[in-house]
Amino acid sequence: MSRNKKNLRRLSVLVTAQTAGNLKKLTAMAGFRDHGRTIDKLVREKVLSLRGSKPADSRKEASS
Repeated sequence: MSRNKKNLRRLSVLVTAQTAGNLKKLTAMAGFRDHGRTIDKLVREKVLSLRGSKPADSRKEASS
């Protein structure tokens, strides 16, 4: 898939120097080219961990 067909948004992020350093290390460890991919990965992992192991549909049925 070509780069221009991806669903991307430009985002500016303000972080501390320590967070920037850690983000740089994570980006290098993951082998990504830029920090945006690392942020995407971290957010994706966090959303999955917050959702838990149950699918969203089974939670709706349990609460009804």
